[in-house]
Amino acid sequence: MAGGEMERIVLVRHIDGAPTPEDFRVERLSIPELAEGQFLAKNHFVSCDPGTRSRLSPGASYAPPLQPGAPVDGFSVGEVIASRNERFAVGDHVALTGWATHVVSNGRGYAVKLPDLGVPESLWIGLLGVPGMTAWFGLKRVAQLKAGERVLVTSAAGPVGATAGQLAKLWGASQVVGIAGGPDKCQWLRDVGFDVAVDYKAADFEAQFMAAAADGFDVMFDNVGNAMIDRALPHMKMRGRIVVSGQVADYNTPLDRVPGLKNTREFIARRLRMEGLVVFDDLPGFAAAQAELAALIKSGAVQYREEVFKGLASLPEAFCGLFTGASFGRRVVRV
Repeated sequence: MAGGEMERIVLVRHIDGAPTPEDFRVERLSIPELAEGQFLAKNHFVSCDPGTRSRLSPGASYAPPLQPGAPVDGFSVGEVIASRNERFAVGDHVALTGWATHVVSNGRGYAVKLPDLGVPESLWIGLLGVPGMTAWFGLKRVAQLKAGERVLVTSAAGPVGATAGQLAKLWGASQVVGIAGGPDKCQWLRDVGFDVAVDYKAADFEAQFMAAAADGFDVMFDNVGNAMIDRALPHMKMRGRIVVSGQVADYNTPLDRVPGLKNTREFIARRLRMEGLVVFDDLPGFAAAQAELAALIKSGAVQYREEVFKGLASLPEAFCGLFTGASFGRRVVRV
């Protein structure tokens, strides 16, 4: 297929501090001729992920930084509309990467043909995508959660945290405590099965947290950053495990101003383990986990919230809102 135009979001400049919509621009270009082995997909939904922020400044994170002028490669889901690749046929639904209306792929990297599991398509970049798989494998592989354990989840109203908390309860945790910002988010956590919801924006946050931490935590699933981990360290139980899933509070902070960990003696006294998680290490297990999680979603055992924005041009604003506390649930853009 040749002809026609596509749009994509590119990085205008490296970002210092919180991102703004002006750090991005929409670029229009012609859809190229497909080479042998390539296919063309039309995106239906594109995701907003806090982890994308780590690639928008000069310093390398777990992935190399993007350069100004480069397209942003957030996750997407769509349909193959032209193909010269024998593994991807016209009509196949696929998960790819690219903040764009269309993606040309050679089938390597993150290019996955999706089965029909009877769930909304947007979930393939939500609970059945990186957020849900991060929760799943963070609890199973990294935390090695056991029945009867107490679990603390930070940024608990986000898609990773909310899924982790619900799965922890389904897998036998005796109590799940979630930390979120505002009464509406905390009430929603209680509605979906969290035992305790602590409001970090409340005037009595310290009192709320200390009451929730009174019996200690076996597992901490952290999406916030060092300050929250340091707060929790003295309340971890013997041989507790800390899963470092994300650092939304630290992504916009220069490295020399990121809070440090002071309570490190607790690692020795309590024999603690802290481990980071890049979920693509678990890619071979995605299909089985996605099938199980889809069944839980369809049965209502795992619930979710989505915020759907319309049009590719809304992506920068939707992304920037992840860091202001404006988001409530998984943010996706309907292309």
